[in-house]
Amino acid sequence: MANKPPERDLAPVIQKLRLRYAKRGRLRFSSHRDFQRALERALRRAGVPMAYSAGFSPHPKISYSNSAPTGVASEAEYVEIGVTELCDPQKLQAELDAALPPGLDVVEVIEATSSDFSSRLEASLWEMEICAPAQEVMSAVGALMESTEVLVERKTKSGLRVFDARSAILLMESVTESAVTGPGGDQMPPECVILHVVVRHITPSVRPDDVLTALKQVGNLVPLKPIRVTRLAQGPLNEVGDVGIEAEISIRDPFDPDRVLV
Repeated sequence: MANKPPERDLAPVIQKLRLRYAKRGRLRFSSHRDFQRALERALRRAGVPMAYSAGFSPHPKISYSNSAPTGVASEAEYVEIGVTELCDPQKLQAELDAALPPGLDVVEVIEATSSDFSSRLEASLWEMEICAPAQEVMSAVGALMESTEVLVERKTKSGLRVFDARSAILLMESVTESAVTGPGGDQMPPECVILHVVVRHITPSVRPDDVLTALKQVGNLVPLKPIRVTRLAQGPLNEVGDVGIEAEISIRDPFDPDRVLV
């Protein structure tokens, strides 16, 4: 006879909570698996009444959405948890943030009152700090945005994949000030340009390193040092006008439907 999982008296999910968290500073080098372990430990330390799955090896009911690559900072990462008791979102945010190491910061917690959250994450806004002469950077940006297709290669678990990076890039523009550091923050080296790039989420996903590869291919852009990348936002797209440098494109807050229904 096939082994059957032991019968357990598991408490049902009473409430679902959605968390927005950030990866900052040196913690940008933590992998998704590192964060999973840190979050599960923090949930236990904070005494969060987690719901668990059934089966031989019950796991806490946690759902992750579209995590940023290792080495990339982010202000907009999302995770959903199921709990067995009603929790105050603001109190849970404070307690969970205190239980996580500095640099993995819980920015907001909201009760999930709607479904299909992952489908709202249609695009990301990335900030890319590229240390190279401004003229070279903007020349490469212009060449990329004027291209109809730019094929890049990336090694994946299933082997080498070739895909079009240009089709996912909706907006690419330079800004005068970092949205992450701001006034009084880290000083940007003189030979650096800050780009804000909106990338649609497609399959395979186009990551910041793919965007840099595309800039190298079409504009021979070679940064003087490794680029620094931060995801500023991800969520539903607002598109007005033609796709290109002059398009009016923004990303809405994916928590908005939950706030409306509260």
